[in-house]
Amino acid sequence: MSKMKKTRKPGGGRKKLKPEYDAGKNLKEQMESAVALYDSEMSLQAIGDELGLNPIKVRKLLITAGVYESEVAEKVKNTFEEYRETQDYKTSILSTANTLKLSKASVISYLPYKKGVYFPSTEKEKISVGAERQRRYRAMKRWRDEPTEESFWGVVLAYAGVKFKTYSGLPFSYEIKKGRNGEYTKELWIDRREKSKSLAWSSVLLALGNIKGEVVERPKALGDIRGVTYIYGMFYRFGLINVPDKVKEKMGRPINRKN
Repeated sequence: MSKMKKTRKPGGGRKKLKPEYDAGKNLKEQMESAVALYDSEMSLQAIGDELGLNPIKVRKLLITAGVYESEVAEKVKNTFEEYRETQDYKTSILSTANTLKLSKASVISYLPYKKGVYFPSTEKEKISVGAERQRRYRAMKRWRDEPTEESFWGVVLAYAGVKFKTYSGLPFSYEIKKGRNGEYTKELWIDRREKSKSLAWSSVLLALGNIKGEVVERPKALGDIRGVTYIYGMFYRFGLINVPDKVKEKMGRPINRKN
């Protein structure tokens, strides 16, 4: 006599412990909350208390979002990326730890979460865009609170790669290269369709000191300076100057003129 085959009940089988839990979504929400609180100038400990997280995890979330900056974080990032060119992920972590005399756990805590592990590419791109805006906002705020050459250099660094427009409406951007010592050179490389040309940092500072009044009628009003056409576009995008209404039609509107 053959045994009767048991039919499986609908919905049978091993159930997920937490079917509603989504690690990627949860981490993304934590990151967005941490960034918002960090932007209001709360400490890592205070943010951790607010979100029920360890301050070290808060820092890792902020590093992943691209808004946390410190000397140690920069060293870990640069050292790890250098080793990563020739080593796998785990070996690069160990090499970084040995070089910087840090523990493996400490190195990992200063590295962003792996791309693709928790975030789909589209979500990662959205977070990156938001993080860049936050970084530019914070750089500008630092400069307005403490208007020094160093803090203004931070603003220029934060806007590298951003699209600007000249007085006549021609689009351009700039990049800042690093020297052999790994530090940025004080020279901006303007990217136009035809070719790249350099813009000296001293020229930018000279134009900054020549701003008189809110509305600057034309680039030459900032001085007879090499590359002033590009500096004019940069200053307008930064929100440092205003331009005549007829020129706004070609240059667009600046991001923020409240501060």
